[in-house]
Amino acid sequence: MELVLLTALGVGGATVIGAAIGFIFKNISHKFSDIVLSFAAGVMLAAAVLGLIVPSLEYGGEWGIIVTVAGIFTGAVTLNLIDKVVPHLHRLAGAEIESHKNGELSRVLLFVTAIAIHNLPEGIAAGVGFGSGDATSALIIAGGIALQNIPEGMVIIGPMLAAGVKPKRTFLLALGTGLVEVVGTLIGYFAVSVASFILPFALAFAGGTMLYVISDEMIPETHSHGGERGATYALLVGFSVMLACDFLLG
Repeated sequence: MELVLLTALGVGGATVIGAAIGFIFKNISHKFSDIVLSFAAGVMLAAAVLGLIVPSLEYGGEWGIIVTVAGIFTGAVTLNLIDKVVPHLHRLAGAEIESHKNGELSRVLLFVTAIAIHNLPEGIAAGVGFGSGDATSALIIAGGIALQNIPEGMVIIGPMLAAGVKPKRTFLLALGTGLVEVVGTLIGYFAVSVASFILPFALAFAGGTMLYVISDEMIPETHSHGGERGATYALLVGFSVMLACDFLLG
């Protein structure tokens, strides 16, 4: 349990680390941010497949493939529905937010809300990973999510400051998005601990949410600023690092 709590704090704290970097370096280049985000996407992609979806098949028994596929699509559809309810992450990013301070303040806050809501299933994925009993794999999954949270925390600072949000409130809002991930991690862990029979579905659900985030948000974001070649190789490096960790530590 102590390891789960530390992991939850680490995953959520990564957003705060990113926010702190955002305060220090307000003009971080898109190229650098995209490479970091792509590396995290590669780690998350491998983690989703090796750490969540494959174990889901193994724990699912006779109906494993049906349960796993159902879980993957349920996770993806859940995030798709969330995207329809709250503003999409990328529609609000960039110069459009920064152009009109007062008029865009409410949109910036909705942007932060969207990030917080997306952080919940990511946290659940980190927590569910511990339900398989493979702490190493769970930590690697959480590490990939944490890596993704750092550039995410970095990019939310500039728009909020530009919209007129005071630095203290900006930091508290960033902290709030990280706390959502801490809650999600604990929810995922306790859900599979209390009802172990849902583990195969929960693993696949978490994997589906991660695949959705990678395909719908992370890859398009890293390929929209002219550095797609570097982003592609960074993703492959991240995937290979996760693959090597799984092979060497598994």
